[in-house]
Amino acid sequence: MEAIIRTVQTFDGATVFQPAPGSAYPEISWGDAYFYYAPDGVMPEHTQPYGTIITKDYPDDTGSKLNEPGRFRVNVNAGRDAVAELPDDLDPASVDTFIPHPLYAAGGWISVINPTTTADRLIERLRAAHDAAHARAARRSAN
Repeated sequence: MEAIIRTVQTFDGATVFQPAPGSAYPEISWGDAYFYYAPDGVMPEHTQPYGTIITKDYPDDTGSKLNEPGRFRVNVNAGRDAVAELPDDLDPASVDTFIPHPLYAAGGWISVINPTTTADRLIERLRAAHDAAHARAARRSAN
């Protein structure tokens, strides 16, 4: 998990936001990581992250079994085409396998639990999502 965060932090203009105990953010988000294109280092208020790392089950998202020790899930806004390339019948608790995001696949999100052999491809997907977020930010600022 830390290696992925360190890698994303090397992307030009990337900001990684990690809510911590005692912060103003909900306790359920503590320990998770959110990836943004934000060259000023400030988490955007009206923009969704392009990637996340989730470290626990959320009330509406328990199929990945993230409450089991040592599990985390990396989620990437990779686009609907990336989701369409994946089989529909994958177990949402599968480790080191690209799966459609359990809740947000229709929005183009894919996930990997505890990536190892998939790590290089996952970083490529995160970089592409970062580049797409950068392009969106450039279009917004041009208008």
